Amino acid sequence: MNLVRTAMLIAFMTALFMGVGYMIGGAGGMMIALVIALAMNAFSYWNSDKMVLRMHNAVEVDRKNAPEYFGIVEALVERSGLPMPKVYLIKNDQPNAFATGRNPDNAAVAATTGLLERLSREEVAGVMAHELAHIQNRDTLIMTITATLAGAISMLGNFALFFGGSRNNNSPFGFVGVLLAMIVAPFAAMIVQMAISRTREYSADRRGAEICGNPEWLASALAKIAAAAGRHVNVSAENNPATAHMFIINPLNGQRADNLFSTHPDTENRIRALMAMAGEMDREPEPVRGRPREQPPAQPARRGSSGVPKTGDRQWGRGSDDDQGPWG
Repeated sequence: MNLVRTAMLIAFMTALFMGVGYMIGGAGGMMIALVIALAMNAFSYWNSDKMVLRMHNAVEVDRKNAPEYFGIVEALVERSGLPMPKVYLIKNDQPNAFATGRNPDNAAVAATTGLLERLSREEVAGVMAHELAHIQNRDTLIMTITATLAGAISMLGNFALFFGGSRNNNSPFGFVGVLLAMIVAPFAAMIVQMAISRTREYSADRRGAEICGNPEWLASALAKIAAAAGRHVNVSAENNPATAHMFIINPLNGQRADNLFSTHPDTENRIRALMAMAGEMDREPEPVRGRPREQPPAQPARRGSSGVPKTGDRQWGRGSDDDQGPWG
């Protein structure tokens, strides 16, 4: 079913791309747009993950230079039954994460330094389990291709005036067609991105909670990430807004409402769903630990005044003197 949905989405985005070409340059412009779209679809299938990682200056890490972070992902992979993805680190103060790749055998997960510094071990496990759920659900291909095509459509719309502003252009709609290409096309691409992200986040939340073993870990992480996202600007995401729907929490400032114009479901709604799931679970979760060294058992979750669970006080890079963080 996901394969059919992916094919339908790619077809729709291709048609939208061709429509922009038609509004700008008529039949000739449409054919040029078709050739470009086909080339981009082929290129995106094999390279969109690398493009997204490069956009955000992600650096691949391993057990040697990021033992705890890598170890947690490794432990979660064993529990999920997935192949081990590549693990990336993004130097950014905003706590956030995303997954990418065309299939589970060619996947990658990426987390920001802000995520590792501000969240506890259990919360990091919840976030990375959510990203592994996207990989297992095969969401990553459709999300990365959509990001690539939506960015191209937006760029074509932004340059519509330059390419189609001449009175001698072949647009059947004239200058009105150029204006439509400038305004409608990026907006339509944005709506598609929103619909994709919003319908898939709840499913990834639930599966991620199953993988890590405790929905409250992810619920607590979502609350912390949402609270910090507005205080820390994610420059690479602001420069590449077409990738915003890939993150676990919207990295762009000022978009938190659960409505048609939000790239993500409302965080409070996601937390409530996770807490309801926690109430349904009748077994104790197995703590997720990194392999490099033994860690004390996770402290039981404590509920705060807002109802959001609180995990142990240990933070990445804020522990004892011999704790050098996930990358040291």
